[in-house]
Amino acid sequence: MTSTAQAPVRNPNAVRGRFTWHDLMTTDPEAAKKFYTAVVGWGTQDWTGTTPPYTMWMAGETMVGGVMQLPAEAVSQGSVAHWLTYIETQDIDETFALATKQGARTYVPPTDIPNVGRFAVLADPQGATFALFTPSGESQPHNVENVGEFSWHELMTTDQSQGFAFYEELFGWKKTSAMDMGEQGVYQMFGLTSEIPMGGVYTIGEGMGAPPNWLPYIRVESADAAAERVKANGGTIKNGPMEVPGGDRIAVCADPQGTVFAVHSKK
Repeated sequence: MTSTAQAPVRNPNAVRGRFTWHDLMTTDPEAAKKFYTAVVGWGTQDWTGTTPPYTMWMAGETMVGGVMQLPAEAVSQGSVAHWLTYIETQDIDETFALATKQGARTYVPPTDIPNVGRFAVLADPQGATFALFTPSGESQPHNVENVGEFSWHELMTTDQSQGFAFYEELFGWKKTSAMDMGEQGVYQMFGLTSEIPMGGVYTIGEGMGAPPNWLPYIRVESADAAAERVKANGGTIKNGPMEVPGGDRIAVCADPQGTVFAVHSKK
């Protein structure tokens, strides 16, 4: 995300539908830096000259996201600390128009970030917040197998079928496999192709007490060890650690500011 070109209207080099960036909007950026550095091993790099201050998360030499203060205006509107997931598109204005036509709510309309790209923030028709992004230059590569990368993305929504259909139309996502979770319904996995899954979507069950949202998973060496570090650094464990089909292990956690995220380790 360091191109010197201005953001174009359309960028054919962008990867349509790829999860590309993750911002932590938090009430205490300094505390968050210490927590995630200790838990998942990220480094940090300040982006100089920005207002408000913005710090990037580094997985080795790879930029995977950033952290900034949750705006006071957002707090006054009831927003709490959260992860914001960015999804890449070749034409942000076209995708934004399609999203709003389908019932998405606008938080930030398409906006230029000089020398970086163009972004927008919306809530899907069921209420889950996400962001669109079109880079101004080449799309930054990511390898979800690398420790420190975001390896999975899970949509909790009020209607699994309708929730997926919205993103399918926007990004061309394909259904992969599905799991019957009994009373909890079907867990539908999806990807850029029908062969390789990159996330899942399911209907929020009664009594879960969670609004529609996107849950990002961070790749770690050991989900069990990372869960212990979460507790040792003031966070809490919501679920797990546990094994999932295929033998991988996960834990759903919350940082000290209450932001929910998950850790994921390979079999």
